[in-house]
Amino acid sequence: MKSPNATGNIEMTLEALLKILDHSSDEIFVLDGEQRILYVNQACERHYGLKPTDVIGKYNVDLFEKGYWKPSIVPEVYKRKKPCYMKQQTYIGAELMTCAIPLLNDEGEIELVVITSTESQTYRMLKAKETNDESKTTQEDGETDRIVTNSGKINRILTFCEKVAPTDSTILIQGESGTGKGVLAHFIHRISKRKSGPFLTINCAAIPEELLESELFGYSKGAFTGANKTGKPGLIEAADGGTVFLDEIGEMPLALQAKLLQVIQDKQFIPVGGSEMKKVDIRIVAATNQDLIKMVNDKRFREDLFYRLNVIDIHLPPLRERKEDIIPLTYNFLNKFNQKYHENKVISEECLNILIHYSWPGNVRQLENLIERLVVISDSVIQVADLPDIITDNVGQVTQLALPTSLDKAIDETKRILIRKSYQTYKSSRKVAQDLDISQTKSSKLIREYCEDLMDN
Repeated sequence: MKSPNATGNIEMTLEALLKILDHSSDEIFVLDGEQRILYVNQACERHYGLKPTDVIGKYNVDLFEKGYWKPSIVPEVYKRKKPCYMKQQTYIGAELMTCAIPLLNDEGEIELVVITSTESQTYRMLKAKETNDESKTTQEDGETDRIVTNSGKINRILTFCEKVAPTDSTILIQGESGTGKGVLAHFIHRISKRKSGPFLTINCAAIPEELLESELFGYSKGAFTGANKTGKPGLIEAADGGTVFLDEIGEMPLALQAKLLQVIQDKQFIPVGGSEMKKVDIRIVAATNQDLIKMVNDKRFREDLFYRLNVIDIHLPPLRERKEDIIPLTYNFLNKFNQKYHENKVISEECLNILIHYSWPGNVRQLENLIERLVVISDSVIQVADLPDIITDNVGQVTQLALPTSLDKAIDETKRILIRKSYQTYKSSRKVAQDLDISQTKSSKLIREYCEDLMDN
């Protein structure tokens, strides 16, 4: 900021003004007359998990249609050409009180629209207190309309799920522990024709082998010592008309695998100790973090069951392969646990940078557990000092190893950063070529090389 000039006015540089706006606690959007985003401050990162460079240059409707917030205040303000006010919900759980102010030109047409959004933490706390236990459980379990992601890989998986969800085909979800296989299974159920039916989960690794059969298939009266006198229906029967999610399917004993195969093929089974065949209408979704093909080769998993489960296979990538999800997931969990513990914690930029560079061996589950811990133990601002040593030590080693060790590698990394930033802004090889002053042929080649995960995002 400069000292007052001769007329007494204070001059301010554009750089200083942008720095002030970025430190505003409110989100600030500026749209042009065609509803294209001209400016957004850093607050959008905590609301949508998107950096300003991911947003600027895009049309507002494109982000709205991807589900980043609802409802949209933009159509109303462009229609009325007067200030509008609305309460909005972001897809990572923030409640926003939003105001849109149109700036008109001499002809009375909209030239710019300035939108400011304030996160209503007080409103969210009151709402959490007023809701009943069932709705709280639903909220905490993450049952939202949209899975939190900015990853091209995950978005392609979700698009694939939308194609297969209406069918009754068996699905096998594979991926490391903590990648969100259960969340994806529930998402498939919620968009399927069985969504009004039950969704029941059983962890095959968590139940002793001698109890797993009766839990799955139920038992008839007098089936064994201590059994309920009237018998008991199992999970498969209870899920009639819905979906059964078999987590850790690789842990299912071989003896039970044949019985499960019959359920998948014929939709019928015999309870433990029974003699009457029961029919069911269910869909099976299974998940595992094990290499089932290797288990088949080692005779530890039935080959025929593997192929019946693997009608539709989905591989969930680990969090380290979709680092663009770390920011939105962090803010999603921050909103979740702020609400749960009636807090209003924020996370520092330095701390966020550490999380981005960490390898996350425990994947999304590890990140969720960490954020809960940080909300509980930290002061109002979560700092690097609040992080466990296992994370800060690991990131320090990775950062040192990640430094370019030659001029060629440094040039390659610079190209990667520039081409990704330009492509995120313009989404067009022609515009990227103009932005970076290169040929369109070279632009297309570099986009294919460095931006595959950003395509169709």
